[in-house]
Amino acid sequence: EKHLPDENHFIVAVNISEKTGKKHLNILLDADEGVTIRACAKLSRAISEELEANEIMPDAYVLEVSSPGLDFPLSSKRQFDKNIGRELKISLTSGEDIQGKLVEVTEAGVKLLAKKKKEKGKKATEEEVPLLFEDMKKSIVQVSFK
Repeated sequence: EKHLPDENHFIVAVNISEKTGKKHLNILLDADEGVTIRACAKLSRAISEELEANEIMPDAYVLEVSSPGLDFPLSSKRQFDKNIGRELKISLTSGEDIQGKLVEVTEAGVKLLAKKKKEKGKKATEEEVPLLFEDMKKSIVQVSFK
């Protein structure tokens, strides 16, 4: 984290795996206002220099720094905060899925404005649904092409 471009950026995940005899270090970088290629490159150079200087990974490795893709689940309160106003699909630990507009984020969870199933002959309505982080298994931002 000491190599982050500024306080606007934050680390979402760090994964180390091995493929074809080489270690692959994958770092997912996010930012409150979007990630640029320049920010990814700057972080990659700084981490690479530190890995080399301190011989942290003495064998051949591949370093990849990128932003989480659209299908990457939200994993931190900060990611939820930056997506207020967007449509989310949340899979709950109960097995149920709920979809709605993210309207609020608290320390304990979120509130979605979700469409209630419409009854025959009635208009669909929306209701605020509070959800605790501990009850969420996976949260994905839904992309709108409108």
